Amino acid sequence: MEKVTAGRDSLGEFAPKFAEINDDVLFGEVWSREKELSTKERCIITVTALISSGITDSSLDFHLTNAKNNGVSKQEMSEIITHIAFYVGWPKAWAAFNKAKEIYK
Repeated sequence: MEKVTAGRDSLGEFAPKFAEINDDVLFGEVWSREKELSTKERCIITVTALISSGITDSSLDFHLTNAKNNGVSKQEMSEIITHIAFYVGWPKAWAAFNKAKEIYK
């Protein structure tokens, strides 16, 4: 996964420590542990966690795009969202599908 600078880009001046932890720890150290979980698996888990929490802002856009770029196919994403709809809530799945449709055009 390429180096993420979203924290520093968005919050670097306002919350420099948060930005550092976001970029260096979360997206640096945690996401790089590919022996434990592949990037594709981490993408699936992250998208599922965001949808479960009802987070459908630019964070979901980023992680859906990241999932697509790391090998999660349109068919897999459709199946993931369909599957979790019964556990996380139908409206959350609808919102996620609307985002995923745009990302997987």
